[in-house]
Amino acid sequence: MRDDTRRWIQADQAHCWHPFTRQGEWCDPDHEPLVLTRGEGAWLSDSEGRRYLDGNSSIWTNIHGHAHPVITAAIREQLEKTAHVSFLGFTHPAAVELAEKLCAFFPPHTLERVFFSDDGSTAVECALKMAVQYRTQTGEPERRGFVAFADGYHGDTLGAASLGGVGRFFERFKGHGYTATHVRGLDELHALDSGNLAAVIIEPLIQGVNEMRPWPPGMLAGLRSWCDETGVQLILDEVMTGFGRTGKMFACQHENVTPDFLCLAKGLTGGTLPMAATLTTAAIYNAFLGAAENAFYYGHSYTANPLGCAAALASLDLFEREKTFESLPVKIEHLRAGLSALKAAQPLIHEIRQCGFIAGIELRRPDGVKFSPEKRIGEAVCLAARAHGLLTRPILDTIVLMPPLCTTAAELDHALAALGAAISSNPGIDTRPPFA
Repeated sequence: MRDDTRRWIQADQAHCWHPFTRQGEWCDPDHEPLVLTRGEGAWLSDSEGRRYLDGNSSIWTNIHGHAHPVITAAIREQLEKTAHVSFLGFTHPAAVELAEKLCAFFPPHTLERVFFSDDGSTAVECALKMAVQYRTQTGEPERRGFVAFADGYHGDTLGAASLGGVGRFFERFKGHGYTATHVRGLDELHALDSGNLAAVIIEPLIQGVNEMRPWPPGMLAGLRSWCDETGVQLILDEVMTGFGRTGKMFACQHENVTPDFLCLAKGLTGGTLPMAATLTTAAIYNAFLGAAENAFYYGHSYTANPLGCAAALASLDLFEREKTFESLPVKIEHLRAGLSALKAAQPLIHEIRQCGFIAGIELRRPDGVKFSPEKRIGEAVCLAARAHGLLTRPILDTIVLMPPLCTTAAELDHALAALGAAISSNPGIDTRPPFA
């Protein structure tokens, strides 16, 4: 190990606190974290000079590849003008142009207003606060409740967490946020008293943290119809699914659904800088006009950061310049065929769940029984995959494969081969049936 690698690891273990990480294990002297130092295209390199395909797009953020020269140049050009100016009482060209471009993806007179924030959680927080305040300012103060879907994930800030349906993340914080009713499908919605509901939130087409589980076709259109019938507003959390992941710019476009609120982050800047946006309609925006107390008193110091806006504009431009959506269908089918072949060759792969360029690979025993949670098989496979040049993370025993959209067919083959080798060679996988 190089001296600088050792120093960084020791300092990290002494001072850093990582998200979703068992810090006791992380700080174990025998644990050697990867120190990632460079990125190029779909690849990352560590401080020891080893290269890995970025199999989960650096937590689902990277779109066009690392260190893309167009995005880098746009950030550098903006940096030479100004790195940041307040959006509270001022504006700047990059934010104006970005808001205009985002609204243009939707039919005229639908999503017309953009509120910028910092990340996926805050994009959702904005939508929730707007939904509640809208009701109080339009004569429906009793409509303060929300509906969310079981096993969903919408962020970790308090409001967003109160709508989360993953018990191991959110159970201990219940009662400290919004009132939320969790349902499993459209059929359960009809049994609800919609008169006290402000909005319903969903990850369209596929739930991410729920081990990459797609919704049935037509689910989103049916939900939009239910909202229209009941007056409940529709919030779409496209933090993960936005910007090409599902094969279209936004997942909701597959079923021609336009929400009342659209939450965006992660891929908004192409995976370069933290930034988020919440889009909404003129009807909702207009309810915040008039008296001073009607204003939306919410914001962040770095709202509409010019560097983030410049990166986002460059990323959106790359979709057209590189004809991303022309090449994506072929890549999606190549991934589908490769996943099918991998499943056929690996008896421990129980199910493949794919939505566009998003895939979840669930591991179970050959008899279909789940592995004991304490075995942490998903983690073991992802760790083994590093030796074969692939970085990704599991959700329990479901391996996520969601590389940047720039990933080539040959690079997809590399990722699938690495997973196959990691599953086959991992000595930690015990395929014996559990005791009765």
